[in-house]
Amino acid sequence: MDTEPSYIDSLYRDHSRRVQATLIRLLGDFELAEEAMQDAFMAAVQQWPVNGKPDNPTAWLIRTGYHCGIDQIRQRSTARRRAHLLLPTELLPAEGTLDLEPTAIVDDALRLLFTCCHPSLSMEARIALTLREMCGLTTEQVASALLMKPTTLAQRIVRAKRKIRDAHIPYAVPTQDELPERLPDVLQVIYLVFNEGYSRSTGASVVDISLTQEAMRLGNELARLLPQGEVFGLMALMLLNDARRDARQDSGGELVTLDAQDRRLWRQEDIQAGIAWLEQALALTPTGYYTLQASIAAVHAQASSAELTDWARIVRLYNALCGRSPSPILALNRAVAIAMNGAPAIGLQQLDDLAQHPQLARYHLFYAAKADLLRRQGEREAARSAYQQALLLATLEPEKRFLLGRLSELEKLI
Repeated sequence: MDTEPSYIDSLYRDHSRRVQATLIRLLGDFELAEEAMQDAFMAAVQQWPVNGKPDNPTAWLIRTGYHCGIDQIRQRSTARRRAHLLLPTELLPAEGTLDLEPTAIVDDALRLLFTCCHPSLSMEARIALTLREMCGLTTEQVASALLMKPTTLAQRIVRAKRKIRDAHIPYAVPTQDELPERLPDVLQVIYLVFNEGYSRSTGASVVDISLTQEAMRLGNELARLLPQGEVFGLMALMLLNDARRDARQDSGGELVTLDAQDRRLWRQEDIQAGIAWLEQALALTPTGYYTLQASIAAVHAQASSAELTDWARIVRLYNALCGRSPSPILALNRAVAIAMNGAPAIGLQQLDDLAQHPQLARYHLFYAAKADLLRRQGEREAARSAYQQALLLATLEPEKRFLLGRLSELEKLI
């Protein structure tokens, strides 16, 4: 039956972030909302198998969580000490006035997104807080996405919550005049959420569809709210990458690299939708970071085979990207593109030049990319060493198995 724990687990994965976002609006406090949400799901575990699933499970969870939060405000001995941090009880919404319409719940997600990305917070805090509190990633997942230590990340989140509380940062979508300056941070957060879903940092599966869909849903909402070129560019990038999802892991759960993917599994409908978003983005100026990234994804998506990929165009696009938004990750991707465009020695030299960068020193894909280029060049001992380093740093199980397979192939040849 669909009220068994497995169903509730699924509901938690799919809806907990929206439930919490609405509870923050209703209760006025991050921590209280999270506690109330957990209480609501516990109540569901106990009541639904007996009473049956409600017609609107999300609204039920929000309403139950709201009452749990009110009970905590009224009954806890700590309420007096924290009362100044919360909305006064008499100002909290009454039961009959709770706005639990689907559109209101979607808007709550946007409110939370913009609150977490408020300009009074540092850029690092905005990204970390949004990924952790709004999107439901674990501290370890967020730390991996941001290439930082989990302990550092946890401290940053605590400080960000304190700043929101002390500065009375509003829980609201900005005005039209404020939106443009707030947009870049929000786009970056959505992109990081998508990336964590598209290529998991840990676990047994390459893809977490719930995260990629959440990111694309937020992107669609932003496009409705603020139809600008970079919003369109991000939507194009996500769709074009997500179109390859079914080909990235085989039936046995093994990782399949881009050049080995069965392109018949690429979802053409999503590719065409992504191209349409990209055309809208390119029609507007200036061409930004996400639009350039989407242009690279489009080159891959439109190539009928790996051998026919237009690597020269990809190198030009990476040149533009590195000129506009230099970063070690982009420099890594550019070096690989140069190598694939017929200049492997130059690409490998550029990777060697990047080796001491602190962000890449513990980035497993840096060593995996280097190992692959060395393998293609026939430098087997050096390739094996690089694969071993990548394996030490990798945390996703399919990636580990892939790297072990490459090592096994090399050892047979040495």
